[in-house]
Amino acid sequence: MTIGAQQAGPADGWLSTGLSWRDGRALLGAVHGSRVHERAVVPGAEVGWLLGGPRRCTGAWLAGASERTPCPHRAAIEPGGGAVQCPACQSVDRGLALARDQILDDGRTYLLYLAWFGDGLLKVGLTAEQRGDSRLLEQGALAYAFTARGSLPAVRRAELTVAASGLARERFKSRVKTEHWWSHGDEPHRRAVLTEARAQAHRLLAGHALELLVDRPVADHVERFGLAGGAPESYRELGGLTAGAVVAGTLRPAVGRHLFLDQADGSGPLLLDTRLLTGWTLTPVSGRPTAGLALHERIRPPEPDTQEALF
Repeated sequence: MTIGAQQAGPADGWLSTGLSWRDGRALLGAVHGSRVHERAVVPGAEVGWLLGGPRRCTGAWLAGASERTPCPHRAAIEPGGGAVQCPACQSVDRGLALARDQILDDGRTYLLYLAWFGDGLLKVGLTAEQRGDSRLLEQGALAYAFTARGSLPAVRRAELTVAASGLARERFKSRVKTEHWWSHGDEPHRRAVLTEARAQAHRLLAGHALELLVDRPVADHVERFGLAGGAPESYRELGGLTAGAVVAGTLRPAVGRHLFLDQADGSGPLLLDTRLLTGWTLTPVSGRPTAGLALHERIRPPEPDTQEALF
């Protein structure tokens, strides 16, 4: 179902669970009691959301579950904090347990990847094979190369080996990634960097109990993210949300978990990190402008001066 202010479904009480990717599609999710609802993000769609509080825990992904289990306590969480779960849901969430190395092996097959977010921003990570490229899309990877395949313990050891070598890092902050949307080179450059990096990783991983993936093609997401011409020359970024705020605009393609929304008054696009929506109750509204938001100006930096000095 396409997301928009006038779409079918309950008008009130939907608790946002943020944006995720599945089968190559960006989906905005919400829960209402035990009901789960998802709507596809479609460029050109007009959206409008009135935020209601308090901000609440979004529940947890439990082992063996195919979808998120709502928080049984409907616990309130910090309106401006990074955590979107209460302590009780954090303690049983399967994804968090994996990220914290509390699950040593779950019997699934994993893929090691190298992801490119810009020159100097090469990331190494892992994802369950069954998820395909969803994790890479959610992170906003401009390009990536699957590098090796194996059990969770083997792939995790490979991830640590590559990170320790200095070839790639395990994480980058969101702001660092978005700053590279203005200038990300061309596809042949991205492909060449990742092909060489994968060859280096394979040399580092010689002797590991892994299947090294030599022939997997490098995947490129720049066109899909609508960034072929780079990010807008200037835009305003949402720095925080509060109850009573209105987020509205016309959608551009999703970039990872970020959304650009063009404004009806011509004031330029807004950039929304949809993780800020998570935990707020969203009520569809139409005909209302964006209001009640903390905004930060972002402007394309000047190109570096490459002219040789005269003296």
